Parts: sequence; C-alpha cells; structure tokens
Amino acid sequence: MLTLEKVRLGYDRTTVVHDVSIEVPDSGIVAVLGHNGAGKTTLLRGAIGLLRPMAGRVVFDGEDVGRLGPSARVARGLAYVPQGQQAFGDLSTRENLRLVAEQHRAPASRMDEVLDLFPALAELMDRRAGLLSGGQRQQLAIARALLTGPRLLMLDEPTEGIQPNVVQLIERTIVELAAAGLAVLLVEQHVGFALQAASTYAVLTSGRITDRGEGGATSTDTVRTAMRI
Repeated sequence: MLTLEKVRLGYDRTTVVHDVSIEVPDSGIVAVLGHNGAGKTTLLRGAIGLLRPMAGRVVFDGEDVGRLGPSARVARGLAYVPQGQQAFGDLSTRENLRLVAEQHRAPASRMDEVLDLFPALAELMDRRAGLLSGGQRQQLAIARALLTGPRLLMLDEPTEGIQPNVVQLIERTIVELAAAGLAVLLVEQHVGFALQAASTYAVLTSGRITDRGEGGATSTDTVRTAMRI
C-alpha cells in the first residue's frame, strides 16, 4: 500500500531522516518506534506530503506521490492523525465531524460507523472541541481522519498524554480497524502495545533505522535494546 524508498527528509539544510525505507502492506499494522527526536514525526510528515523528500520516493498504491500535496494524497486514501489531539477548538464536535464529512462527501453510514467506534463522541456532539478532554479530542481527531474514507491510516503517538481508560479504547479501535482491512502506520515510543498489535516494526534512532523485525511480545527485549532503554 505504502512504500518509502530511501527517503531523506529534513528542514532547510538540516537532515532529520536519513535514507529510510519502510513498506506498509494492504492491511495490518506496521509500527515505527523510537524516542522523542528520532525523526518519527518527520517521517510521517514526508509520507503525507507536508515535507518534500530531499531524496528517495514515496509510493502509494503503485503511484509515486512525491510531488503531490497533502490534500491530493488524502483524496487517494491516505489519512494522517498528527500528534497532539488536534481539532477546531471553537467548533462543536458535530461541526468538526460535519466539516470533514461534507468536504469528502462521506455517506451518512460512514458517520454512523465512526460514532459506533467512539460512542462518547455521540454524547458530546454539541460541546465545543476546545472543552473536550485530551482523550475525547484524540477520539475526535481519529474520527475526522476516518471520515475521509482512508485505505491507510497514519497515527502519530495516538495514546500520548491520555487517561488510561481512553488509551485502552483507542488501542482496541486501532486493532479492530486493522482487522477489518485498514492498513495502519503507527508511530510510537512506548513499545508494549505497538509490538503486540503490529505485524512488523522498525526502530528509528537519530533518523536511521537501527532495528526491524516481526511484531509480538517476544520482540520487546530486542526493541528496548535497539532503543537503548
């Protein structure tokens, strides 16, 4: 579904990601692990088109999308949930969802499916997004991304700074989406859930892949060593 081929990314003259190659299949979860500052967010920004690669290729469903902007990539089936529970704070939950649904001509059934995944949002439709808790805003951010009808969902630290009961809900939802056939590229620095859920993983250290392999709880010690914990 998505292939990053020896991608080099950075800001101005500073290189942050050095010739990284990652493949995400048509379904399932691929995890990119690493500490803060490892280049994980930069990698996702390059995949969605917020950064143009200094070198290498971004290929989505067989098409080189390196020259396409974020909106064109979203239209092709890529979705990106940035770090930080982002939403339009002055708009209600309903308005946040409707804005995306109308822009992408989402059928009413898709809205129903999203609210089934995050039932708490159905009870908060008239509340301003800026007044939601961090966990509620993260649910809203993921719901907005799903309304675009993606084939691949990229998540940047989706459980960071969120209360434990909501973390469990989000983790369960990610697994359910992948089981239903959605491809997921999951960026995390906490290895436990990511390795349990992912079919494969890659460890990013200072912008370079220092380890990769199959997911599963048995990989935890290997990954922690690669991350130098």
